[in-house]
Parts: sequence; structure tokens; C-alpha cells
Amino acid sequence: MEAARAAQMGEAVAEKVLQYRQDQSGWKICREGNGVSVCWRPSMEFPGKLYRGEGILNGTPENVWDCVKPLAGTLRDKWDENVTSFEIIQSITDTLCISRTTTPSAAMKLISPRDFVDLVLVRKYEDGTVSSSAISVEHPSCPPKPGYVRGFNHPCGCFCEPLPGAPGQTRLVTFFQTDLSGLLPQSVVDSFFPRSMAVFYANLQRAVTTFWH
Repeated sequence: MEAARAAQMGEAVAEKVLQYRQDQSGWKICREGNGVSVCWRPSMEFPGKLYRGEGILNGTPENVWDCVKPLAGTLRDKWDENVTSFEIIQSITDTLCISRTTTPSAAMKLISPRDFVDLVLVRKYEDGTVSSSAISVEHPSCPPKPGYVRGFNHPCGCFCEPLPGAPGQTRLVTFFQTDLSGLLPQSVVDSFFPRSMAVFYANLQRAVTTFWH
């Protein structure tokens, strides 16, 4: 992808995800427990839902970020049960890239393996917050592969935020807005995301504890 166009697209997606972070209106809680809350509201991008997860993790922002960052050197595929592989297709700058993520079958195999090709932008803020924002794109070197359904991520991302007065803890706010594609019953999709997001936080806490303690 041409660098100037990718940069422009990345900034637009990052601004949209930042708006999701700042806008507190219209969210409905669909799952709570173990310090994690998952909410949703209707997506403005497609006929599905925008999901928001939030939880406090025991671990520094740097360590949490190393586990979740969608960049080279991430530990994501080592601990996240929803990620089987992660690769950088094109590195545009050190904070902007195109990645391919594959996911395993899920929901008792009602959801078959997926892959996603995303443009990803990382931003750092003055208060120490680091964010990643992503949107699915097409890339000539990454056509759909046999055995995988090509899913589509509408603007999504996460915010890894330091907690004032708690240097060993991190607030992680995540946004998922994914069209899984394929002929899936809506009930399967609606039950899958809240559960998988709750499991994501639990597995992430275990990973942070394992890798840095």
C-alpha cells in the first residue's frame, strides 16, 4: 500500500477509535465479572455491534503493551486463544504496518477459521497511554487463503492506559467491531464476542504474570 494513503487512512481510523474511547453514551453492558466489563452499542459502520471491553490489569503499561501490541515482536499469538498466527505483511513506518492475523475455529466449530488483513497504526499520548487502531484492507501479497474465511475489521483497537497513583497497574480499553463474514446465525455472533472478550482479559492477565514475574 502506498505510504501517504496508508498514513492518511491510519490517522482517520485512529481518530474514530479515539472518539469511541471518549464517547460514554449509548453503551449497554452485556457481560461483567472478574473486574472486566463488556458493553456494546449498534455499529455505525455495518449492521452489527461495536463492542467495548474494559479491565484493570496487574502489570505495567509497558508489559501489558508487549503482550497486546499488533506489531513485530508481539507475544499475542503465544497467549491469546483467539489468535493462531500473526505476521507483518508490510512495514510502512515503525508505527504503521499491514498485518495478517489468523484465528482458530470457535463456538464449537460453528465459526470456522478466519483471517484478517489490517492496516494498523500505533499512537503514543503525553500521559503515557499507547493505542493501536486498525481497519481491514486488501493487499496484493495477501489474497484469501484456502481453509480460511476472510473476515473484516471495521475501526477497532485498544488503549493501554497507566493508572494514576498505581504504577504497577494498567487500564486496558478494547474496541471490537468485526464482521466475521460467512453465513453465521446472529445469535452465534452475539454470544461469541462478549465471552471471547472476557476470556481475552483473563488470558492476558495470566500472560503478563507469566512473562514478567
